[in-house]
Amino acid sequence: MFIEVRNLSHNYDKELVGNYTLKDIDFKVEKGEFIGLIGHTGSGKSTLVQTLNGLIKPTEGEIIIGGSDITKEKDLKEVRQKVGLVFQYPEHQLFEENVFLDVAFGPKNLGLEGEELEERVKEALVAVNLNYKEFKDKSPFKLSGGQQRRVAIAGVLAMKPEVLILDEPTAGLDPKAREELLQEITSLQKRSGLTIILISHRMEEVGQLADRIIVLEKGKIVLEGTPNFVFSHVDLLEGIGLGVPQITKVMHELKNKLNIDDMRTDLFTILEAKKEILRVMRG
Repeated sequence: MFIEVRNLSHNYDKELVGNYTLKDIDFKVEKGEFIGLIGHTGSGKSTLVQTLNGLIKPTEGEIIIGGSDITKEKDLKEVRQKVGLVFQYPEHQLFEENVFLDVAFGPKNLGLEGEELEERVKEALVAVNLNYKEFKDKSPFKLSGGQQRRVAIAGVLAMKPEVLILDEPTAGLDPKAREELLQEITSLQKRSGLTIILISHRMEEVGQLADRIIVLEKGKIVLEGTPNFVFSHVDLLEGIGLGVPQITKVMHELKNKLNIDDMRTDLFTILEAKKEILRVMRG
């Protein structure tokens, strides 16, 4: 396992006994795995991912990444290089006069310069499908929202992380920009083998992208498994204020209405649903 979280708990105010934001969290992530992290607002998602790159030191427990317990590390610079965290609305953190300087900021702090620095920036921009020559001299503030989001992600990728954590990466984007960014994330993961942890309130995104989903509620893991397994627990998810992908919900309703026992409901795209409906009608 590349990441192991053991008995993790966190309390922001130690004087408030029992007031835990996270409590007894245990999970493992394999190298190259794509994890979806879902939960209602206040469930502890953001706190959890911030413990994974050392921004928050948990009150209790261990976080083993690549064989090292990062909760015992005094210098977290290497940890934060290894685990890249892209916050919600990362474009708000753009500040340099051109795209090159913004993406180069992290690598320059690592001591890179000259051709090595230029190559690192170029690779990061290509990874998010932005042409280096076309964008490197442009002001990030004159780009579209989707392009700004990609530049911000490129700045994290330029640090060569082994784990990429994305906190609501498509928030605030229009449908076209959202779809393009998701395609880039999928392509990036397939090309690089990055371990990705995605926080999203869009169940369709999580269902289509993740290998495995972790569901948080009030700081605890209440469900974990493949998208098919997790989204089969409709009542549980709706009971904690979450939903299931719209296609999945429609298939559940069709199955109940038509009383067809062998109709699959663990589907997340219109194409999958169409094929299954045709199969049932022909059968």
